[in-house]
Amino acid sequence: MTNDEHKNNPMHGIKLQQILEELEKRYGWELLGQLININCFQYDPSIKSCLKFLRKTPWARGKVENLYLQMLTSKEKE
Repeated sequence: MTNDEHKNNPMHGIKLQQILEELEKRYGWELLGQLININCFQYDPSIKSCLKFLRKTPWARGKVENLYLQMLTSKEKE
């Protein structure tokens, strides 16, 4: 990727932990569990346990990243 492509990628330079922390702060674990139906958000959630699961599970990580992008888009409209 060139530097221009990085500028246009809102996910560039953002770590998974930061994504989770921002989503949890905005939505809370209960709503996250409703928005993305994965057990790590629904049963005894923590940043550490969710990171462990998401790093091993690409489909779930994709859903989390998509929700994060939607959150960024909605923040821009506010």
